[in-house]
Amino acid sequence: MEQITLGLVGVGRIGVMHAENLASLEEELNPRGIDVRLVLTDVAAAHARSVAERLGARFVPSVAEMLGSGVDGLVVATGTATHPGLIRAGVDAGVPVFCEKPVALDVADSLPVLEHVRAAGGTVQIGHQRRFDAGYLRAREALAAGELGWIHSLRAVTCDMTPPPVEFLAASGGLFRDCSVHDFDILRWLTGHEIVEVYARGSNNGDPAIGSVGDVDTALAVVTFDDGTVGTVSAGRYNGAGHDVRLEIQGSRASLAVGLDDRTAVRSAEPGVTFPAGTPHRTFAERFAAAYRAEMVAFVELVLGRRANPCPPEDAVAAARVADAAQESLRTGVPVRVAADPVRSAG
Repeated sequence: MEQITLGLVGVGRIGVMHAENLASLEEELNPRGIDVRLVLTDVAAAHARSVAERLGARFVPSVAEMLGSGVDGLVVATGTATHPGLIRAGVDAGVPVFCEKPVALDVADSLPVLEHVRAAGGTVQIGHQRRFDAGYLRAREALAAGELGWIHSLRAVTCDMTPPPVEFLAASGGLFRDCSVHDFDILRWLTGHEIVEVYARGSNNGDPAIGSVGDVDTALAVVTFDDGTVGTVSAGRYNGAGHDVRLEIQGSRASLAVGLDDRTAVRSAEPGVTFPAGTPHRTFAERFAAAYRAEMVAFVELVLGRRANPCPPEDAVAAARVADAAQESLRTGVPVRVAADPVRSAG
């Protein structure tokens, strides 16, 4: 049995989810000869200690003690502002790092982190969990095989059932950076093409407090890829039918939809049609429960050297560049070109 120890920093909502997933992977990993041990820390020490006890993990009072204890990998699930420092700490300790998106608060703050990781020869996986969702994986396979013919349009949707607290939105960077960045990442990953221009519009018809902190509750972006293909990316905070994440891909030969199943948060207006008849997902954690588990399995495999990095930080920053352009277009009301990646451009 090959044993590895992972340190997890941050036991808020998403940190607890990752911790629970890692603690429950025995049935999947033990038959493959892998045993994962877990160490937790958080500034909210009492809460972290309680979570550790519940999951059979070990609690340590600091990141420094965690890294000094000989962990084999570091999982970062803290607030965005702390990501750069923790990524650097993990890389400097010589261990692979998994970090929730984004790399940093903005692209400008992300670039020195990328430089540090490259200079140190570090390994960092960023948490874009849709890359592990069965539907998106099947869509990527279909695109690579040419099953749909040439692609003429893509339509991505990400809608929350209810908005998060206004206090969160005030520091989120805007709807495109918080929600649609997942769509921007998956569109690049699926198509293999860069988004080069964005034209965005938005509105506020819900809680006026969302507008008061500089955000919108509904937005739509028209995106243009480097091969001329066009698509739309829409996002919303008040989708009362349920949590709705879908992607429609239309080609010259066939079309494909991701997220279209019995739990899709939509109903047909056609007489006699009962599909979808299931209970819609209410949260992103429900919608992507299997993907989040697969993401942690992938990180374990990455730590063990059994797979390539499924989401390097350069990809996450590329998606963030598109989100920045969308936010700028939303602010100015005009189309915005996506800033070029200086490293890729030089290459």
